[in-house]
Amino acid sequence: MSRPALLNTTFDAHSTADDVVAGLDLTGVRAVVTGATSGLGQETARALATTGAEVTLAVRDIRAGAAVAEEVSAATGNAAVRAAHLDLAEPGSVARFVAGWAGPLHLLVNNAGVMSPVLARNSLGWELQLATNHLGHFALSVGLRDALAAGAAERGGARVVALTSGAHMNSPVVFDDLHFRRRPYDPQLAYAQSKTANVLFVVEATRRWASDGIVANAVNPGGVATGLQRDFTPEMKAYLDRQEAAGAFRYKTVQQGAATTLVAATAPELARSGGHYLDDCNESSTVSDDADLRGNSHAVKEWALDAEAARRLWHVSLDLTGQEP
Repeated sequence: MSRPALLNTTFDAHSTADDVVAGLDLTGVRAVVTGATSGLGQETARALATTGAEVTLAVRDIRAGAAVAEEVSAATGNAAVRAAHLDLAEPGSVARFVAGWAGPLHLLVNNAGVMSPVLARNSLGWELQLATNHLGHFALSVGLRDALAAGAAERGGARVVALTSGAHMNSPVVFDDLHFRRRPYDPQLAYAQSKTANVLFVVEATRRWASDGIVANAVNPGGVATGLQRDFTPEMKAYLDRQEAAGAFRYKTVQQGAATTLVAATAPELARSGGHYLDDCNESSTVSDDADLRGNSHAVKEWALDAEAARRLWHVSLDLTGQEP
C-alpha cells in the first residue's frame, strides 16, 4: 500500500521563526508555551508575540519567566505576554495550572524538556525524563482539552505542538518497564523513549480530538545548542559529536530550530491536519524500526507513528496521571 504524499510547506532547514510568522496577524489567539525561559521556548514565545498573540510562558522558574515575559513584551511591543508557574514533573503543579486557566485556548506548545544523565524520579516514583517530557505534557494537554475545544469553536481550529527529537529512533516506548525499575538505567534510552512518546501522543490526540477542531503535530527542531544539554555526560556529548561527524544532523541556530515549531503552530497547511512528524519545516518520511539510520536523523521510525502503540500509551498515561478519558 502506498503512503500518502508528505506534507510540505514553503519553508526549509534554513528558515527562521521570523520567516515563518512574517506578515501574520494572530491578534486574539491565546497561546501557551511551556519551558519558555530560554532557548527554543523563548524564541517561540517571542515570535508568537510579534504576531499580536496573547502568550503565556508556562515555566518552572517563575522569576526567570517573569523577566523573559518583560523582555519579550519590550522587544515586540506586545503587552499581552505573561508568565505562569508550571512544574511538569509534578502532577499537583500541572493540576494547579489547568485549574487556573480561564477561557479558550487556541495554541498549546509543549516545548519544555529535560535530559537527566543519572536516574532521577519525581514524587510519584516516575522516571524523570518520561515524567516531564511526556506525562506532564500529557496531563497538561488533556486538562486543557476543553479550553482547546472552546478555542477551536471560536476561531475554527486549535493546535497542539509537541517537541520531539531524532533521538526517538533509539527506543520505542517500553511498556513493560516504563520507569526503569527492572532494566539498567540508560539516560539516552530514557530520553529516546520519552521522545517517542511525544510523537505517539500527537497521533492519538489528533484521532480523538480532530472532530472538535483540535489537531496535534510533533516537531523535531534539529540539533540546537540550548540549556537542555547542560547536564550531558561526556559519553552523551561524544555521541552527539559522532552523529554530527557522520552527517546525521547539523547544528542550527535557535531561530532556525524554532522555525519548525512555528510551522506546526501557524502554517495553513497544518490547520486541519494532525498526527505528523515534522523536521526542517516539512513532514518527514517514515522508515522501518530496524532501518540503519547512520548519517540520517531526518526520518521517523514506524514505532513512533504506530496507532496501536499510541492508543495503548494514551490509556497507560490516563491511568498514571488520573485524567478523565
